[in-house]
Amino acid sequence: MIKKLVIIMTLCFVGPMTAQQLVYRPVNPSFGGDTFNYQWLLSSANAQNSIEDPNEVAQPSAGSLEQFNESLNRQLLGQLSRSAFADQFGSGDIEPGTFTFGTLELEVIETLDGLVVNILDTNTAEQTQIIIPN
Repeated sequence: MIKKLVIIMTLCFVGPMTAQQLVYRPVNPSFGGDTFNYQWLLSSANAQNSIEDPNEVAQPSAGSLEQFNESLNRQLLGQLSRSAFADQFGSGDIEPGTFTFGTLELEVIETLDGLVVNILDTNTAEQTQIIIPN
């Protein structure tokens, strides 16, 4: 009798059961997740990374005097380059041609995109290109 009563009470309290479809949504943007999660995942990974690079060289912080010295050097070099630029090109527009400033060789070319300045360091063979639009 008690077994029947327990079964009846269990059936009375059990309501209709529903189920829903299980949907997988990836979090990582590399696997199709939301791209807004990228920064959070990267910062979380960097926070957990305890491995130090053995080849990394610690950069000493520059003091106030060193920063002032570097700033002064940049200003002087900027003034010298403006002076050399004005001596070479004059006060008018930049004319196409090839110019030499010490170990730097400048080639100025007019194109449809604008003025192209190719800069070559003859000591190290490093090159840079600057495009000045029309």
